[in-house]
Amino acid sequence: MSEFILEFEKPIHELQQKRTELQSMMESLADKGLDANAETTKQQLALMDEQIDALRKKIYGSISRWERVQLSRHPERPYSLDYINGLSEDFVEIFGDRNFADDKAIVGGFGHIGKQTVMFIGQQKGRDTKSRQHRNFGMPNPEGYRKALRLMKMAEKFDKPVVTFIDTPGAFPGLEAEERGQGEAIARNLMEMAALKVPVICIVIGEGASGGALGIGVGDRIYQLENTWYSVISPESCSSILWRNWEHKEEAAEALKLSPDDNLRLKIIDGVISEPLGGAHQNPAEIYQNVKDVILRDIKSLKAKSVDKLIQDRIEKFSKMGTVLHAPAKS
Repeated sequence: MSEFILEFEKPIHELQQKRTELQSMMESLADKGLDANAETTKQQLALMDEQIDALRKKIYGSISRWERVQLSRHPERPYSLDYINGLSEDFVEIFGDRNFADDKAIVGGFGHIGKQTVMFIGQQKGRDTKSRQHRNFGMPNPEGYRKALRLMKMAEKFDKPVVTFIDTPGAFPGLEAEERGQGEAIARNLMEMAALKVPVICIVIGEGASGGALGIGVGDRIYQLENTWYSVISPESCSSILWRNWEHKEEAAEALKLSPDDNLRLKIIDGVISEPLGGAHQNPAEIYQNVKDVILRDIKSLKAKSVDKLIQDRIEKFSKMGTVLHAPAKS
């Protein structure tokens, strides 16, 4: 059971604590030979298990967009390297952009899913203060996006599909990143990914914010895990711009329509990958298998297309997104 409890999860946690206390009391009495009511206690425990299960289904089945954002940021949630190592036993990481530096917020390299060689690329966060600083809180610099592009071109050279894992609060907004061409690096990736000659599958596994996510997010198939968000801006930043504070972040999350269901309806993504009840961190093995099944299925169907058809379909996919309005000509 997770030690980190979100506000809306507290009723579940409280009921689980009561169940644990009852279990401990029963075991203590049994040790002392005072277990005359053991059968009744077992029935009470079974009833509480049913109540906990029903409460979990009720709460997680009706969470708001803001609560989903909170789940996407759960500190025990699997990150990109967890997925990569969970899917592939022989992952070989590749470093550097061959120009400036190795960005630790972007990881990538070759690995196998079954018999299929895949180029994995993902945005990586840290789990404690030191590793978060090391990974720059999952916010890539320009060299990170250039490293990602180098790996994509390597995959294209060897005719291997690309799988990207998106999990970032945004590209790093520091002055030094802008000086080294942050905007150009992301724009270049958008252009190059649109024309890659190999299948590209993109999966939002946590946060998918703005151009920081799009820098590795142009693909033939785009998915969100069930408890993730994907939007042009975070709810907090949106609230700070519109209301000059963070107090309206929940309202902003609703307005942004950033949930998987929203993006599927708007045809921004191609599908939603189910998570274990309560989030991916509750059963990592299950979510790894769900992701693996989707990747292998899509690679098989995408490899059946000719290169020209693959690129044409990818470009058309993104060209259809959104609505263009033309102002009437002045007479």
